[in-house]
Parts: sequence; C-alpha cells; structure tokens
Amino acid sequence: MSNMSLKQISDELYTGKRSIDFIGKRKIWFSISIVQIIVSLVSLGIRGLNLGIEFTGGSQITISNVKNTDQSLAQNVIKDYPGGDAVRVLQVGDTSIQIQSPQDDLTSKQIAEISEKLAQAYSVSVDDISSTAIGSSWGSDMSRKALVGFLVFVALAVIGLAIYFHSVGNSVGAILALFNDLVITVGVYGLLGFEVSPSSVIGLLTVLAYSLYDTVVVFDKVRENTTKLLEQKKTTFAEYVNLAVNQTLIRSLNTSVTSLLPVASILFIGVYFFGATTLRDLALVMFVGLILSTLSSVFIASPLAVVIAQRNEDIKKHTDMVLKLRSEESVQTSEKKSKKTKKRASTQK
Repeated sequence: MSNMSLKQISDELYTGKRSIDFIGKRKIWFSISIVQIIVSLVSLGIRGLNLGIEFTGGSQITISNVKNTDQSLAQNVIKDYPGGDAVRVLQVGDTSIQIQSPQDDLTSKQIAEISEKLAQAYSVSVDDISSTAIGSSWGSDMSRKALVGFLVFVALAVIGLAIYFHSVGNSVGAILALFNDLVITVGVYGLLGFEVSPSSVIGLLTVLAYSLYDTVVVFDKVRENTTKLLEQKKTTFAEYVNLAVNQTLIRSLNTSVTSLLPVASILFIGVYFFGATTLRDLALVMFVGLILSTLSSVFIASPLAVVIAQRNEDIKKHTDMVLKLRSEESVQTSEKKSKKTKKRASTQK
C-alpha cells in the first residue's frame, strides 16, 4: 500500500466518508475478549505463575569474566545440590552467567563448594563468583509492594480520567480495558511459563500506562465530537464514538508499530539470536501488552463507554429521537420515490 493511498484512507476515515463499524459489532469484540479472559484465568488457576526468586526467595550466584558462556556447565554443577532441578541459568551480557535457585537455605559450605566447582568449570577465579540469598519473607514483601503499586496506579488512573473527561462511562471503559490487558498479558505469561520478575512488573505498568494513553487519545476525540450532541438531531452518541475511533485509528496504528519495532527487536533478535535472556521478561510483557493495549482502546474501551453512556437517560432519549426521525425521513423518502415512479408510469401511458 503506497503512502498516498494510506493518506487517502486516513483522510476518508477522519471525515467519515469511509467508516469501519467498531461500535455496532461490539458484541463480537466483547465475546472474543471474554473467551480470552476465561482462557487466561483457567491457565492461571491450573498452572499458576512462575514467580522469580525476588518474589519467592532463593539463592543467586553470578559468575563474571567468563569466556565460555555455555549454560549447561552451570546446570551440571548445581544439579547435585538442593533445588538443583529447578535452577534457572541466564547469560548476562557477554561475560557473565547468573544462576538462580529457589533454595534460600544453602549453607555457607555448600555455597563455597558450588563456587569452587563453577570456577573450575568456567576457568575463572573464585573471586569472580558472588552469591546472594533472598529470604522468603523479603520475597513476600516484594510481592505485596508490587500489588500495592498496581492498585495505587489504577486508583490514580480512575480519579484522573473521571476529572479529565467529566464522564463516568469513559473512566470505567478505560479501566475495564486496562483489566482486559492485564489479565490476558498475565495469562500469556502463565501459558508460556515465563518467569515473573521485577522487570516483568515494571514492563506491565509501562504497558498499562501506554494503554491509558491510547484510550485517552480516542476518548479525547469522543469528547470533541459530542460537545453539542444534544443540540443536533442527525447523529447518535454511538455513531460519534465510532467516528472518533475511525479518526484516531491510523494514528494509533502508527504509534503502536513504532513502539513495537524496538521491543520486537529486543525480544526476537536480542534474546533468541544473541542470547540476552535477561531482557526476555521485560521484552515479552511489553510486546504482548502493546498489542493488547492498541486493540483494547478500539475494541473494548470505546464500545464499553457507549454501553455505559446509553444508560444515561438524556443520551438514551436523544438516541431514540434520532433513530425515530431517521426512520420517518426514510419512510417519507420511500413515499416520494413511489409517487415519482407512479407519475412516470402514468405519463408514459
């Protein structure tokens, strides 16, 4: 598709000459979202989340200045010790290996033995090996703080949106879209079994902020379109919202693509080709979340805002009036066409 044709499509979507019926098909979008949420919740209920040692507690050993980054060497050493079967080995940069074990009660003697064996396996000095133990109580505290941080974020978002838009419908629609993104993104983590680390939480909060931004762009256009809603009799609230979604569609897609390209590069090139596995947690949650946040602002937040707004008596009456007038005009038009057809027929005779 050429730039000229894309610009033409964008112009036609903005003026309403061309329109995609996002709002009219909202039952389809809601059904798809509900299925995804159910699958995510079932996955989380069956498999749960693979929480990192920062949340559950454990031991972490870092080997620096290695020339051979073969992770199997570390796995062979640690497998004979408590928690060895559940150990996680990561390459950090070009010259470091990080080992994470769910055991937080390894003795100092065991740590010393592991360090010596790792030093021999990787041909480095014992001084190049450092270890850290994270207690389960500290991990629980981290989990609690992460949850508190998320709840504060949501509370501030609700207050901010309600004040900015002067609309409960828009605010609720945006927050429900946030929960849609949250549950499905976390569900993907559960399905794939990727570890939830502090980087994952940071990435998730970043994605939720992006989702709010994308939704605010759409709702800002809705507010602009509906400023004089009740003063006119040609367009319903739902139709104005659909127009706003179409008007901001190309902008949302462009923003999403430019945001996804660097994240995709980190996830697929950096992680899978160059082995930068420490970036995987952050890149995955941002990749999935950015896609979901773009879709949710169009298919979830805006239709939900319409459903909630139509409970307002003034908007409901206005919608009924517009549809009634439109139906009457359609009948009158049909009658005029019928009279013209009969007149032509009689003239021909």
